[in-house]
Amino acid sequence: MSNKIDAFGTSYSFNKVNEKNTIVFIHGVGLSKEIWDPQINFFKDYNTLTYDLLGHGKTPLKKSTINMKNFTRQLLRLINELKLSKINLIGFSLGALIARHFASEYNDKLNSLILLGSIYKRSEEQKRIIENRLEVAKMNKPASKKDALRRWLSENFSKKNPNIYKKIYSILDKNDRTNFLKSYAIFVKYIDDDNMLKKINVNTLITTGENDVGSTPTMSRNLSKVIQKSKFIEIKKGKHLCSIECADDVNITFKEFIDQNNG
Repeated sequence: MSNKIDAFGTSYSFNKVNEKNTIVFIHGVGLSKEIWDPQINFFKDYNTLTYDLLGHGKTPLKKSTINMKNFTRQLLRLINELKLSKINLIGFSLGALIARHFASEYNDKLNSLILLGSIYKRSEEQKRIIENRLEVAKMNKPASKKDALRRWLSENFSKKNPNIYKKIYSILDKNDRTNFLKSYAIFVKYIDDDNMLKKINVNTLITTGENDVGSTPTMSRNLSKVIQKSKFIEIKKGKHLCSIECADDVNITFKEFIDQNNG
């Protein structure tokens, strides 16, 4: 898929094959639209849209501060420019938080919602750990990126797939450090709002990896209890980036849910 830029500067790739509802993917903090390659290849017969979040990949961030509303507005502008009346929205990690906010405001634009690796109600210990990671990230040392990849992928997978490991490390390494920290701070300091979540009124799949230490299965199960019309599926043996390591299971899980809701 060729890379394009919308009127507001968002870098995106859009594969349109028919008139059905498009699947829109939102990546996580510090990453880019390229992390969805296993899904884009799998869904080659579906309309798919990936894009770089503000301050990520090829999308600039010109604001001195950023908030969740900036991210939801970015998505709204993009799908409006592409004249997408309804979408199947998939958000990963920070992207899942953005998808949650978008869904709470724009139910009418969603055909279905998938939240992958979403945090929910971190414990005090979990808050302390993630706040410490932010402080380490500010030092911009290679150890911070390597630590992230150890949390996101199993050691066995990384050893067997060095090119994938290098690709993800390269995406992290190319980040504009100032912009990355702005977005990472939003993720670290995020406070869940159950009243907002209860406004989501679309069929929703909540899923995470069995071995995800930051966005745990317990978090996803509890999140599913708050969002109406939602169900939870655990990806066996998966860590945070199970969309890459367990791509076959994730893709089939996504496809079954989307096909059920595409009518």
